[in-house]
Amino acid sequence: MAKVNLTLVTEFLLIAFTEHPERGLPLFHLFLFIYLFTLLGNSGMIVLIRMDRRLHTPMYFLLSHLSFMDICYSSVTVPQTMAVLWEHGATLSYARCVAQFFLFTFFGSIDCYLLAFMAYDRYVAVCQPLLYVTIMTQKALLSFVAGAYVAGLLSALVRTISAFSLSFCGNNEIDFIFCDLPPLLKLTCGESYTQELVIVVFAIFVIPACMVIIVVSYLFIIVAILRIPSAGGRAKTFSTCASHITAVSLFFGTLIFMYLRDNSGQDSEKDRVVSVFYTTVIPMLNPLIYSLRNKEVKEALRRALSRVKSA
Repeated sequence: MAKVNLTLVTEFLLIAFTEHPERGLPLFHLFLFIYLFTLLGNSGMIVLIRMDRRLHTPMYFLLSHLSFMDICYSSVTVPQTMAVLWEHGATLSYARCVAQFFLFTFFGSIDCYLLAFMAYDRYVAVCQPLLYVTIMTQKALLSFVAGAYVAGLLSALVRTISAFSLSFCGNNEIDFIFCDLPPLLKLTCGESYTQELVIVVFAIFVIPACMVIIVVSYLFIIVAILRIPSAGGRAKTFSTCASHITAVSLFFGTLIFMYLRDNSGQDSEKDRVVSVFYTTVIPMLNPLIYSLRNKEVKEALRRALSRVKSA
């Protein structure tokens, strides 16, 4: 048998969006605008929740942590994408790729768990309003958040160790905006069945598990809403969940497209567009979703602006 000379990869070259160099600068400015808007919007949401006592409720406590995760989540990938666009490609050392992969999985997993806990919060608020204060206590909230962080850490460790136990050799070009598992699997030169199995296991224990909590919670909510006699009452109750439903649909919809499917032979350009949406656009949209569609946040923002004007 002929021997094949394989050189192990010690660094990776990100080449996403470099096939059209003339688009690099406009895309760089677009990503810069989105990133600054993400930082400003989510930081503003955190400050607003901390400042306004009327927003010191379980839902907004969880939302403040979601906003913080969105800042971290976006900061792992967007600056790297901007570097790729500015330099028409960017080189990542093996260690830096591992770190980016771990952090992205860590923050993304926490986002999933927080959205699931927020669905449970809406369930208790709509279906068990008289028990809401006794169920959603400060201790319970701290347990939810701590659990999300611990589960996110474990998910990131398992996924990162499994992914980088692979051997990468030959071509080191990643046609993607960051180090993620689907594009990395295309660079492997050995058996990757175990690692591909980890994708499925990770997806099952993070994405569908969180979705089960969300779907079951909203099934109970829908049943409770349908029992409300007046149309106005039904609309008012549903409006308290509308922002969360929108955020969940956008976030989990793109994650399902990326991770709950066969990644072999997929269109790299389509994958890049989807990855930009869930790593860049959604963290920017969340503050808008929870402010434009939420009466309490809009009123808190008006009170904050009036205090600034009066000062």
